[in-house]
This record gives sequence, C-alpha cells and structure tokens, in this order.
Amino acid sequence: MDRAMAIWLCTFFVLVATINGAANNLGVNWGNIASNPLPPGKVVEMLKDNGIKKVKLFDADSYTLKHLAGTGIEVMVAIPNDMLERMNDYDNAEDWVKKNVSKHLRDGGVDIRYVAVGNEPFLESYNNSFMETTFPALKNIVKALEAAGHGDIKTSIPLNADVYESSSTSPSNGDFRGDVKDLMLDIVGFLKDKGAPFIVNIYPFLSLYQNENFPEDFAFFDGGGKSITDNSKTYNNVFDANFDTLVWALKKNGYGDMKIIVGEIGWPTDGHIKANPKIAKKFYDGLMKKLSSNKGTPMRPGAMEVYLFGLLDENMKSIAPGNFERHWGIFRYDGQPKFAIDFTGKTTDKMPIGAQGVKYLEQKWCIFNPNANNQDKIASSLDYACSRSDCTPLGYGSSCNDLDLNGNISYAFNIFYQMNYQSVEACQFDGLGIITSSNASKNDCLFPIEVDSAAIRVRMAPTGTILFGIILLLFVLL
Repeated sequence: MDRAMAIWLCTFFVLVATINGAANNLGVNWGNIASNPLPPGKVVEMLKDNGIKKVKLFDADSYTLKHLAGTGIEVMVAIPNDMLERMNDYDNAEDWVKKNVSKHLRDGGVDIRYVAVGNEPFLESYNNSFMETTFPALKNIVKALEAAGHGDIKTSIPLNADVYESSSTSPSNGDFRGDVKDLMLDIVGFLKDKGAPFIVNIYPFLSLYQNENFPEDFAFFDGGGKSITDNSKTYNNVFDANFDTLVWALKKNGYGDMKIIVGEIGWPTDGHIKANPKIAKKFYDGLMKKLSSNKGTPMRPGAMEVYLFGLLDENMKSIAPGNFERHWGIFRYDGQPKFAIDFTGKTTDKMPIGAQGVKYLEQKWCIFNPNANNQDKIASSLDYACSRSDCTPLGYGSSCNDLDLNGNISYAFNIFYQMNYQSVEACQFDGLGIITSSNASKNDCLFPIEVDSAAIRVRMAPTGTILFGIILLLFVLL
C-alpha cells in the first residue's frame, strides 16, 4: 500500500468514526403529554428508522418500555417530581426499582442506562417545593439500584441551567446559585462518588424569549453575531457560554473533570413570533454540525452527549412558561417531520423519516356556522373551547395568526372537537358548530385530524371503567 492510499484510508476511517461518534452520542426526549398520543410502537420504529440510539423519558411507563425492549436503544427512565417525596421512604424506592427497572432488564429487555430523579426540581418558579425531597430521593434510588445489582445504571437529576449563574459575558464567573449552592455541592459530591454525570438543560431560545435585549444571532451556531472573549476563550454563541459557565462552577468547587450531559436542548416551531420551522431548522442545522465536529466548547473540547428536546409536540403541556411549550417537537403530534434535519450533521437538507402507518380519526372537522342562531354565545364558546384544548397556534406571530374572526372560531371549535375524539357533543357550542368533511386548513395553518389512540386510551382507562364497558356490552348482547 502506498503512502497516499494509507493517508486516504486513515482520513476516511477518522471521518467515519467522527460521524458515528456524533450519532452515538445523540438522543431525544420523548414526552407524552398529549390528548391522543402516537402509539409507542410507531414512535420506536421512527426512532430506529432515523438511527436514534438514545431516548430520555419523563417517567417509566411499562407499556412504553415494552416497545423499547430488544431494540438496542439506550434508555433514561425518570421519576416525576410529584413522586420525589414518596422516594424519601426507602421501601418505596426499592419497590420502584423492582417494578420499573429490574423487571425490564431481562435478556433481550430494555437497555436502561440512566435513572433521572425529578426534572428541573430546583427551578426558582417552584418556590422550593422539592428542595427537601430531591436529594434523599436520589440517595434512596441509588441505594435500591445497588441492592438490586444494578449499580452500573447511573442516577442523576436533570437540572435547569438556572441552578448556576454568572454575568452574561463572563462564563469564568460561574458558580451555583446562592440559595441552592450548599445543596448543589452535596449533590454533585454524591454524583461524583457514584460516577454519575451532571445533567443540565440548556435552551438558547429561552435566552432570546426572556430578554428583549438579547442579541438574536448569539442564540445560533453560525457565528453571525458578535463574539465575546472571557479568560482568553472566545464565544460566538450562548450555548457554549452557558455550558462553560457550568464547567467553571464545577471547576471552582473541586469537580472540574465531572462528566456533563446536556439533557435538553431544542427550538420550538410555533406559539411565538421567533418559533417556527424555518428558525428551528437554522438552530438545529448549526447544532448538528457542532455535535458532528466533536469540537465541544472552549472549556470542554471533545464529543458531547446531548438529548434533543423534543421528539413530538405535546398539546396538553402547561403553557405557563409560554405558548411555545406545546411545540418543541422536531416531529408533529402525528410523527410527521416539520423540517429537514440530518441527525448525523452531514447535510442540512435531509428530511427525517416520519412515523409510518399512522391511523387517524375520520376526515371530519368541526367549524363555526356563521348562519347559526345564538351569535351572542360566540365569545363564551370560544373561551370554553380554548380553555379546554390547544389554541396556541392562534397567538401573535404563530402559524394561525392570519385567520379572520370566523377562522379563529373554527380553529378553536375544531381542536376541541379533535381532542375530544370527534365526539358529536364536542361540536355543539350552543348550535354554533357544524361538522364538515371538507378540510378546514388555511394556507400554513393546519386544522389537525387527531391520531386514533383507541388502544392506548383503553390501556390507560381505569380498571373499573373497562369492567363497566364489558358488563354493558354483555348486557346488550344478551
């Protein structure tokens, strides 16, 4: 083999290793706060079709985990915040591990790598609600995992970036937030002793959303904005600056070499004037290129383990932080892609593979009947529909913002109708609603037809409800 060929082969294998390494370190968050969730089997096939090898859940739903068994997909299961107090009792923690970890680890079972204890429990907006219960829950879960022989499964706490702080231009001033510093150091010391990572959620979009003076270009990765220099390190995007603020916080407290996982990062596509598929694509294009380069950040060069947020839209999430909360998905509610994204970072024009064989409800829409009586009921009907469904696309700068008054009413009526499984009663609105088979969508404003989640709805129904249905059916047949 001549020298030129040897160099070419070496370069080729380095490139392949770089691309594969980036793909292997990339995961997605799979949330399920939706009225008609996509069946887990469809979601898992979508993950496999797109080469996604890691998934982070927000609970440990057995039905979901069953579909991940034998797939080779690495899984992070989670304990929700409202269960943390229960985990302060070791017997409960032991029982949780038995039911949600041990039973799924059989040969060919689920590849559980992490357990997440809570989700951003120290957010300032929670007013210290989980300050006393999170660390004891963490210790009990670790103890229970070790007792069950699962000490190789690492346990951590996904934390929002607000647990540390610095000046906006100086990552080197980073340190943990004053009111949680002592607790954070106890937690970090425990995680370090157990070989567990620090999991942090970083959202450049929120930097832009929360500060009207934030330089927009600094939220992206293309270097279009003004850079900052701190401690001889140059930063041209807020993600690197934010991440290295954490690195500095850990370093100055004696944990400079601790592994860090980015538990959530993404860009929403609706619900705000700066949230749409075009801008989201710009963000993800830059992020994917960054991750595939394995350059890391100025303070932490090298490959990064990152979970994108999120996989699917969730139309029942709280909108307290903003209307965009229901639109973080790279894919729509039905598993169809919104924009081109290549998870390997090799190209910017590759459409991801959507969910296959999705079953929808009937092709029917509920719209406003302008000729109906009771026109004085419009305001109350509109308020009723939106308060019990998802009207976030109607907001300023959002995808359905250009509808006229009748279109706004029709959108509200239809989304309520769809989220209530196209029940005839859900299109009454004091006689103002009418069901049509003509697609009511307008330009870029989608009037969705919901996913048919009948099997999931039956599975999630209370046992008594199912039993009552069986008895009623028998009564009718007899």
